Amino acid sequence: MLAFDLRSLVTQFDSDATEHEQVVLFQDPASDLKGFVAVHSTALGPALGGVRFHSYADEGQALADVLRLSRGMSYKNALAGLDFGGGKAVLIGDPERIKTEELLLAYGRFVASLEGRYVTACDVGTTPEDMEVIASTCSWTATRPMTSGGSGDPSVFTARSVLQGMKAAAVHRWGTPALQGRTVGIAGVGKVGRLLVEHLFEEGARVVVTDVRAEAVRRIAEKFPETTVVEDTKTLIRLEGLDVYAPCALGGALSDDVVPLLTAEVVCGAANNQLAHPGVERRLKERGILYLPDYVVNAGGVIQAAGGLRGATHRQTVAKVDRIFDTTLAILERAEAENILPGTAADRIAEQRIARAAHARTAAGSGQSIRPGRFA
Repeated sequence: MLAFDLRSLVTQFDSDATEHEQVVLFQDPASDLKGFVAVHSTALGPALGGVRFHSYADEGQALADVLRLSRGMSYKNALAGLDFGGGKAVLIGDPERIKTEELLLAYGRFVASLEGRYVTACDVGTTPEDMEVIASTCSWTATRPMTSGGSGDPSVFTARSVLQGMKAAAVHRWGTPALQGRTVGIAGVGKVGRLLVEHLFEEGARVVVTDVRAEAVRRIAEKFPETTVVEDTKTLIRLEGLDVYAPCALGGALSDDVVPLLTAEVVCGAANNQLAHPGVERRLKERGILYLPDYVVNAGGVIQAAGGLRGATHRQTVAKVDRIFDTTLAILERAEAENILPGTAADRIAEQRIARAAHARTAAGSGQSIRPGRFA
């Protein structure tokens, strides 16, 4: 297996890449394994984040994605009150075509070689069952199946945390957490999106969905016949009467082209890296659209993963996920009070916690492996 440090290379793809502690390319030609791990920060603890398996156009795109995602995990874990830093892995290729047990075992051996600096978990293109395979060669694995003593599929808690974010936005925008009668448009009804649909119907909301995969839409329509289905995302974002837009597919959903067309008053979704570039959030605010930073509201999955590693009970995990409501509302109130963007308010809170932890760790000294920490 080949693995080497890319610190001198990553700046070609991301001007902020030098803030990462470690970026590594790994490959195992025998199993078709190729990908990157990025450890953004271990100030709060070992870097915890999922492994995304995706058909990237090229290595540059994969590298750019892992850099953005790992940085987001540092901020997400800090804002969620977790004693874990931020990291991410990406595997290059079509998981439907090349994902094999041999490949997963090779990936596990690579993560194990990092000796606890990075803890892997499932993400887009990977499953708890994949984590079980990986765990046979790597101790630093989260979100294994519940039947094997793991914490299970994090999608359940990600959907729950996005719902809590929506309720906080509703309080801030409309004065009540109730979503009854509100129209929510969901772009992407995969693992998280379809669970969010269920939550929203339980809340009495009206739901409109779209997805590039016809089968995913068909499953939603069969289970929830009252769902409105539209042809594509462009149709969805222009829909009259839309209260909340929830991007729940891959990143970059909010671009300069999307902002002028968006009719929703609130954007709150599960997708990572929703902003095509940082200036998009300013443009949303100028149009009177309330944007909730994705790394704040979609933290339910990593909270569950961290809980599994810390031995948390189901009740403790649910309680911590539901506190995303309070965190989100506090961020929105700070943004309003200081006349700054919600993303800026969230960043400042996360950066302050990471900086304090880094200072304390430098003073005390600390190893990189998983160590006892608080959860509740």
